[in-house]
This record gives sequence, C-alpha cells and structure tokens, in this order.
Amino acid sequence: MMRKLASLPGGRVGKWVVLALWAALLVPVLMLAGRLGDVEQNDNSAWLPGDAESTEVVARAENFQRADTVPAIVIYDRPGGITPADMAEARADAEAFTGMDNVAGQPQGPLKAEDGKAVQTVVQVRKDKTGWAGIGKTVDAMTEVGKENADGLGFHVTGPAGHASDSIKAFSGGGALTTITALVVVVMLLLTYRSPLLPLLPLLTVGVALATSEAVIYLLAKNAGLVVNKQTSFILTVLVFGAATDYALLLISRYREELLRHEDRHGAMAEALYRSGPAIVASAATVAVSLTLLMLATLSSTQGLGPACAVGILVGLLAMVTLMPALLVVCGRWIFWPVRPAYGSAEETRAGVWDRVGTAVSRRPRIVWIGTSLVLGIMAIGMLGLKADGLSNKDQFTSTPQTAVGEKIQSEHFPAGSGDPVVVVAGAASAERVEAALSGVPGVVGVSAPVVEDGEAIMLGELEDDPSGKDALRTVERVRTAVHGIQGADAQVGGSTAIMLDTQEAAARDSEVIIPIVLVVVLLVLALLLRAVVAPLLLMATVVLSFGAALGVSGLVFHHVFHFAGEEASFPLLTFVFLVALGIDYNIFLVTRVREVALLHGTRRGALTGLSTTGGVITSAGLVLAGTFAAMASLPLVFAAELGFAVAFGVLLDTLIVRSVLVTALTLDVGRWMWWPSRLFRQHEAAQPPTGRPDLEPALSGR
Repeated sequence: MMRKLASLPGGRVGKWVVLALWAALLVPVLMLAGRLGDVEQNDNSAWLPGDAESTEVVARAENFQRADTVPAIVIYDRPGGITPADMAEARADAEAFTGMDNVAGQPQGPLKAEDGKAVQTVVQVRKDKTGWAGIGKTVDAMTEVGKENADGLGFHVTGPAGHASDSIKAFSGGGALTTITALVVVVMLLLTYRSPLLPLLPLLTVGVALATSEAVIYLLAKNAGLVVNKQTSFILTVLVFGAATDYALLLISRYREELLRHEDRHGAMAEALYRSGPAIVASAATVAVSLTLLMLATLSSTQGLGPACAVGILVGLLAMVTLMPALLVVCGRWIFWPVRPAYGSAEETRAGVWDRVGTAVSRRPRIVWIGTSLVLGIMAIGMLGLKADGLSNKDQFTSTPQTAVGEKIQSEHFPAGSGDPVVVVAGAASAERVEAALSGVPGVVGVSAPVVEDGEAIMLGELEDDPSGKDALRTVERVRTAVHGIQGADAQVGGSTAIMLDTQEAAARDSEVIIPIVLVVVLLVLALLLRAVVAPLLLMATVVLSFGAALGVSGLVFHHVFHFAGEEASFPLLTFVFLVALGIDYNIFLVTRVREVALLHGTRRGALTGLSTTGGVITSAGLVLAGTFAAMASLPLVFAAELGFAVAFGVLLDTLIVRSVLVTALTLDVGRWMWWPSRLFRQHEAAQPPTGRPDLEPALSGR
C-alpha cells in the first residue's frame, strides 16, 4: 500500500492530476491569503488570557468610556525654554487632535513642566477593529499636525499609542522578510546542487505552500475563532520556508540517487518517496504536534501561534510530497543541469567529509560523546544569565524609534509614570477605602478622585517609575496586594503596566506546563517511528542538551555582544518548541537511514553509512533553516532578532555537532542496544543475508 501511495504523485498520469488540482486551488488560495491581515488582532485580547485581571478590568471599565483606549503622550520640548507661542501651538494642536478619528474625549493638557522646558498633552486613542494599524494612523495624523508649524519646537508622540505605532511600522517589514528568506533559500540550493534551474522548483512549491497556509489560517481565524496577529505572520513565513525547503532537500537528494538506479524517472520518484517519505512525514508530524500543543498556553498570542504554524507545516508537507514530486518528474533529468544524473552512471565513491568524520568518531566513540556532552553542558551554563522577564517599551526595538526619544525627554521633565496610570476598578460602596489603600502604596505618587457609575468606581494611580519598567511592575504587585485585601471591594487592577505583568506571569506558567508535555509527545513519536525505547530516549537527551547550549550561548551574546536589555517572557518557550521540534528532524533523518542499513549490516555499519549518506543533505537543510530564521533580524524588533539568532544557532549546533558527532558516537558506543526492545536489537552485528530484505540493498551504496 505504501509503495502504491508513493507512486501516485510522480506517476505517468498522477503527476498531471496533481498539477491540475494545485492549479485549480491556486486562484481561491491567492484571494484568501491576501486577506489574512483583515483578521489579525493586535490589541490586548490577542495577547493576554481572557481571565487575566488586566483583561477583566478592560471589560469593567466600559461604563467609563476607557475600554479599548490607550494614551498617546504628546511631548513638546525647547532646550531654551517654552515660549508663549509654543504654549499657543500646543493648545491649537490639542484642539486639532480632538477632531481626529479614533480620538476619545478631550485631551488632558497641555501641561507645562516645572523646569519650563517641555509641555505634555495626553490624548486617549480609541482602538478600532484594525488594532495597532488604526492607532498607527491616528499617531501619524497627530505627528503631521504637531510638526506642521513647529518652528524649532521638538515634537514626539510616546506612551502606549506611540509604541503601538512604532510596532506596526516594525512589523510592516514582513515583505522584506519574505524576500530575504526566499533569497537565502535560493542561495543555499544553488550552493547545494550547483544548478541554476533546480532551485526554482522548491521555491515555487514553498511559495504555493505559504499562500495556501495563509488562506487556511484566514478561514480558521474568520470562522473558527483562531487568534492571529503580526507575530504569527512573520514566524509563519520563516517556518514554512525553512521546514518545507528541508523536506524538499531530503526528497531531491533521494530522487537523485534513485535516478542513477532507475531508467524510468517515474519509478525513481516512486522509490524516492517510498524511502524518504516516512522520515519526512515523521519530521513534519513531530513539528506539527509540538506546535499544536501551544494551544495549551494561557497567553493568547502563544495559543494562536501554535495551530497557525502547525497548519503551515502540514500544508508544506502536503506540497512537498505531491506538488514537488510532480514538478520534478514533469521537468525530467534536465532540471539538474549541468550535472544530470544519468541512469547507470557510477556513483561518487571517494571518501567525503562525513566519511572522515565517521571514521574519526568510530575510533573512540565513548570519549567523543562524553567530551561533546561536557562541552555542550558548559555552554548551557550561560542560561543562568537569561533575563526572560519582559522588555520595557524603549528596549523592544533594535534601533531608537521616535517613541523612545520622546519617552527619554518625558522622563527628564515630567514624572516617569505621568500619562499612563494604573487603573483600579472596584465596587462603588468601597471606593473610599480602595482610594485610601491605593494612595498608601509606595511607588504611587498621585490618585485621581473615584468616578462612580452603575455601582462601579474607577480611579487612576500615577506611577513614580517608567510604566514599562521593572520598578513599576513591582508597584503594580503591591497595589494588587493592597486592594485585594479589602473585603467586599471586588477591586481589580489594570492598565498597561498590569498588562505587562499579567503577560509575564502567563508566559512563565505556559513554559512550566507545555515544555514537559512537548518532551513526552516527541518521545512517543520517536518511539513509534523507531519501534524502540533506548534510541528515542538518547535522541531526546541530545536535543535537550543542544537546546540548553544554544540558549546559554544566546544569553551571553544578547547581553555582551548585542547589549539587549533582556528577553521577552515567551522567548524560552518558543525557542524550546522550535529547537526541539526542528532539531529532532535531523535526528529523524539520520537515524531512520541508520536503522534502514542496520537491518542488513548491523548498527555499526548503519551508523557510519547513515552519517555518510545523509551528512550532505542534512547539513544543507540545517543551513537553509538557520538562514531563514536568521533573516528575522531584518525586522527592527529585539524579540525577532533574539528568536531568530537562538533558533539559527541552535539548528547549526544540532546539525554540525549534535547530529554528526554526538548521535553518531552514541550509536557506535551503544550498538544494537539502541533498538531495544525491537527485533533489530536481537540481531547480531554481523551482516544479515541479503535475501531477507533485498529491497534495502540500494540504501548501502549511496554516498
């Protein structure tokens, strides 16, 4: 049955059926994929869990017209001192802001600083259905008004609205990210196959897979409640390009081998799919299942990211085992020009780099795997320096946006927390007690008089510190302790600082719950694939060790080379899922080939032959995946740069060291015990009679 299925996509008739089906699907796919941005949610509900305290405050504050609004803090400054004309300009601007779309109520101010060198106006910006995009348009309109007649007066829009505007501009680089990612794939394929034509087929297939993924995700977001945002979009692009190209590399490599043994290219493709298919499917299943488990997260952004990226992986798999084989067979052998694989031609027999690596490792495998493990363990020590407790607004960008400049000016002339208060909602009967408790909290420098409506009271507390800084987060914790202790008050604390705190706590909980589950699920997938217990346990141990080393080195680089202030709270979990799921891919590609050879010639020869036959293609696949994730650095976001670097470095580490050296040494040292308790464990290391499995003989010759 498996052979019949493998023969369909590249069959004489099947290839045309596959091409016709994908062509028919392409028109609606392109129409729907272009509408993915229409269903993106970039407001708080798209990031926070629905039961977070700060989320509930937003709902309770609707009666006070504060729901779905964020403050834009407008800062004017003149080093020589604010003039009467400057104050008149600020008042005129405030009046102009009032008439703009999405501006709620009357601006607060303008207020002149005590030192007379700056002016501040606070404008509440309402979030429409477009989320950040709508806020960004309003901020752009305010900036245009403020700079029109500045006459040397400095003008900046900062605060949550300003940062939302900068974020949407940063994410707008998604087109450049796609272009850079595609160029990385093309360059790596050119270097791998030295053919100017062959890279076009994987690139076309990946493009179709990405568009189809976006169309499916759009339908899920519109009709099934899937939450997607800008973060989902750029990670999806990188993941589909990287993973799907890896599958293409594995298929093309095996197809090229089979073209040397089969005169008919249709038969060669059927054999290539039959041989490489299980590893490709197992790899994609591992990644997809791991990503789907992110649905267990409480953080809405992480919860939506998982299934969206799982869709991308599964669609990429489908395209690579149907569309890609059809395209390769239709094009024929000439697609490999100038080095066409001719039927019956001699295969490369000289020892390559991976033969030499295998020979070196085989001399003292136990010393090699112990030494390699110790080095990776030392690298993992750097994890102790990670500061994955969130980034303040000014630290979220790799550059210095205008918002950060405005925030710096604001902190020099006004209280750091002005314009972005902590919001407390409580029962009206307890308003005075809550106000008194809020006023007595260290770090709160001012409290507004309670506003009562429909049995609810709302009050604002001005923070002493930067609302996005760690000191302000501690203040919010103290505020919650103080107001929660008032019996019968039903007091809750919200605002942008409380949102940051809830995000961090949700991310920490998600890591503690999801990481162990992912480990167990991936272990079960490996056990089913290899029909063994020891090999999956050892492979999982190597991947976890690789993850620790990658995270340790990344932490040192972030702090001492890039000088980033820290990491987002969700960084460890996302890095873990991507590195473990993607890192196990290369072990799957290697060990399935090792097992295939070991069935005939024992585990020792299987380990060396498996490394030799898969070394080149797995290295190419690792370089492609690392390159696509490294392309995330093109976005001016610290989170994107950190995630891209950590995954890229981890993939390279796993490809070049863990898979080629550590896993090979372990396999050589453990021997047939790798396959315990399967039938293969009970075989001796001596070569088995070829009559037992003649279909495996070709696997022993490819280099």
